[in-house]
Amino acid sequence: MTRFWCESAWVDGAVATGVLLTADETGTLTSVDTGIAEAPADAEVIRGLTLPGGVNAHSHAFHRILRGRTHGDGGTFWTWREVMYSVAGRLSPESYETVARAVFAEMLAGGYTSVGEFHYVHHAPGGTPYPEAHAMERALARAAASAGIRIRLLDTCYLTGGIGTELSDEQARFGDGTIEGYLDRHTRLEADFATEFPVDTAGNSFVTVGAAIHSVRAVPAADLPRFAEITGPLHVHLSEQPAENEASIAAYGTTPTQVLARAGVVTERLSPVHATHLSDADIATLGEGATTIVMCPCTEADLADGIGPARELAEAGATIALGSDQHVVLDALRETQGLEAGERLRSGERGRFSPAELIDALTRGGARSLDLPVGELAVGKACDFIAVRTDSMRTVGSLDEQAVLSATAADIHSTVSGGVVRVRDGVHTALGSIAELYAEAFAALDMDPGRPASSLSAPDASAAS
Repeated sequence: MTRFWCESAWVDGAVATGVLLTADETGTLTSVDTGIAEAPADAEVIRGLTLPGGVNAHSHAFHRILRGRTHGDGGTFWTWREVMYSVAGRLSPESYETVARAVFAEMLAGGYTSVGEFHYVHHAPGGTPYPEAHAMERALARAAASAGIRIRLLDTCYLTGGIGTELSDEQARFGDGTIEGYLDRHTRLEADFATEFPVDTAGNSFVTVGAAIHSVRAVPAADLPRFAEITGPLHVHLSEQPAENEASIAAYGTTPTQVLARAGVVTERLSPVHATHLSDADIATLGEGATTIVMCPCTEADLADGIGPARELAEAGATIALGSDQHVVLDALRETQGLEAGERLRSGERGRFSPAELIDALTRGGARSLDLPVGELAVGKACDFIAVRTDSMRTVGSLDEQAVLSATAADIHSTVSGGVVRVRDGVHTALGSIAELYAEAFAALDMDPGRPASSLSAPDASAAS
């Protein structure tokens, strides 16, 4: 049994004081008591404001390598994508594990205790499967386990380089050839991971598998109904760029949202990511389907994607969740603030999402998206939380109920997942300095951290195998 006494904490949609959290040996909360004036002798004292751990519903771990390295020449989403491919080409199972371990450690420090990893780098350069089955997937799982973050590995189907076009050389390692090839590999991955990462006595596992459609650009419309054969969470990049809508209308006569609806996959288990450029009909369809929309405000700003209609989607019946995507920052609170900031900029109104709604997007929305037992400080949920200083130069004077709009990751002093303190004062309790983890990651990729990303080229296949 592990106990934490929190000075104040977000419980049942409001701030409570003197909150005593008790977790069993599986890291599951067995009691949440409020109004406890003094900490019991056997409880760790948590100062400041305790929030449920953030759920990062959309991540591409290796994109973190591009942070601060792609701004020199302007460009567009599409020119950025070419640089991203150059980094993808350098990944091996060994180097990817090193990179992801650093990213997941920073993610914990930034306020996330769960992550949905949208993973499509399945094979060796050129598309040849690795001798070890699921080598890249296992690398991510091991990295998450070593960092102590809960992961839903979203195994991604990526079959075409665009509607009606073959995969490029850079994309070859993403593909499985056909929908049957993907489904076969996915089924084996689920079975193997269920054995390698079994559930505990509470019925939970730190490593679980989900599915993803990369986009309507990367999976032919005729193959989309096959995803009904897969149970559990299903994610998809949706209408991030106007060019995707234009290509879909040219090929199928309708928008990506309606292509998915025709295929029967717009249901409550679907999480469209971005959903930036939508028609009124698209918004209605996604709301009626009770989908969970994963907004990634910091990435969408960085890539000049635009600002999606979050408020309209919520009012139509969709749930809002948040993700850090390419990790231009790993700061759960900044993503939360970005959701409201975007709404204010596009509407000219303040308070489009209340602080309580923003906390829900960061926590319960992501839990719904990934179907994980997290997102609340409640009995039966995982003992996952972050603790925010309320006396820093950023937060002093803020009401606890509104601290989510003034604090940043710099104010997070402790991160706990599964009842274990993973990060304290910016240092990972098991892995040490996160900056040093990144130094190891750049070295594993044979990259000079000071070298412009635009000058990168992938090593030959033998170096990446």
